[in-house]
Amino acid sequence: MKKLDWYIIKKFLGTFFFTLALILLIVIIFDVSEKIDDFLEHEVSLNAIIFEYYFNFIPYFGNLFSPLFVFISVIFFTSKMANDTEIIAILNSGMSFKRLLKPFMISSVILGLLSFILGNFIIPPSNSERINFENKYLKNKRYCSAKNIHMQLQPGQYMYMENFNASRNIGYKFTLENFKDGRLQSKLKSDYVQYDTISHKWIINKYEIREFKTTGEIITTGATIDTSLNLRPYDFTKRKSLVETMNMFELNDYIAQEELKGSEQIVYHKIEKHKRIAFPFASIILTLIAVAIASRKIRGGIGLHLGIGILIAFTYILFMQVSTTFATNSNLAPALAVWTPNLCYMVLAGLLLYKAPK
Repeated sequence: MKKLDWYIIKKFLGTFFFTLALILLIVIIFDVSEKIDDFLEHEVSLNAIIFEYYFNFIPYFGNLFSPLFVFISVIFFTSKMANDTEIIAILNSGMSFKRLLKPFMISSVILGLLSFILGNFIIPPSNSERINFENKYLKNKRYCSAKNIHMQLQPGQYMYMENFNASRNIGYKFTLENFKDGRLQSKLKSDYVQYDTISHKWIINKYEIREFKTTGEIITTGATIDTSLNLRPYDFTKRKSLVETMNMFELNDYIAQEELKGSEQIVYHKIEKHKRIAFPFASIILTLIAVAIASRKIRGGIGLHLGIGILIAFTYILFMQVSTTFATNSNLAPALAVWTPNLCYMVLAGLLLYKAPK
């Protein structure tokens, strides 16, 4: 590490955190102006607004857009160095462009690792408080699978419910099927089922059980029976933002459970999982693109570089949004949807670095 490396690293990190603080300040001002009526209506204390909401909102929002803040920061200070002829002087001193990239890469890797740790282990617990605050005072993000619910409760056991009343914990037109080696063993049908919050069992009302034996079919009917199932009312009233409160290991376990049940929301959970890994890598890729663009001294200087940088940043956001939409509305794999923008911009980074001034 030379003095020049430390100079660039300090410039990189200093510009990044200054840009991040400035943008967050602007975002908070707009957010307060938008939510001030809700705060006053619910008589939320200033202490709760600051420490329960914005104290947890700031790291969440900052980490969510950290790759773009990294990109804009590199564009800004690198184009300033190029405009002041610092880049030309560095290259003329005998340092190769590849060697010049070293401090940029070190800084982007540091920020990428920080983003990974924050997104997977530190921010999820704080998201729990932020989301609870939002649902209490601002809005309710509760998701309810109200109609035509299909789930696999465990291997070989499948459940169907026509609809579920979350306020009364009652499900209507309930069916439970058990399979073994691909053959139907039994089928339970019930007019309605209700969850007992004390015994944690399901009360099955007006039921009919059909058991398929080698000797024939056995039909049993009755008024009510109690049974334990790998099913809770919570499974029908999950919040879409629930995965934002889970760390990496909890999210992996949760996805495995939801895959077993055949949850309709599984694609959103997988997208969240892959974004937590792909976004830190995006910081490195966008840094390379920014250096390749801003290291050339051109007419228009910083203004033109920032314009090009913002355009590329918005195309990245658009690309990510389009690819994730394909994952949620078609059969595109979530991993491919999240990583495709990174792969494409990695190719763009390679082309720009090849044409960068040496």
